[in-house]
Amino acid sequence: MSDFLQSFAVSASGMRAQAQRLRHVAENIANADTPGYHRKMVPFEASTRDADGQVRTGPVRLDQSALSQIYDPSHPMADEAGYYEGSNVNTILEVADSREAQRSYEANLKMFDQTRKMSSALLDLLRR
Repeated sequence: MSDFLQSFAVSASGMRAQAQRLRHVAENIANADTPGYHRKMVPFEASTRDADGQVRTGPVRLDQSALSQIYDPSHPMADEAGYYEGSNVNTILEVADSREAQRSYEANLKMFDQTRKMSSALLDLLRR
């Protein structure tokens, strides 16, 4: 039965990691027009405890790529030349990341459900 529990734990860790990734993607999209906003990225790390196959998220990192320069002399943050720093969020990239995270979450959910069905079937066989 421990193999089933391990499978549940691996699936649940994958779902937690992808849920956190989706949360940060949503923040990035919401702040795409915020001046000076740096895109948040969440790295995934393999669990170092007993090589259990679980996924953990690392510390949130800010994308250090250059911020876009936007020309708008009437903006309160504009410099003498009329430019201000926008964000470095690419909404197309964020939408692609959200779809990838969603698909990965769904795959982990299917694995969780399949394991549940297999353990239920095993218990039914043992009862006979």
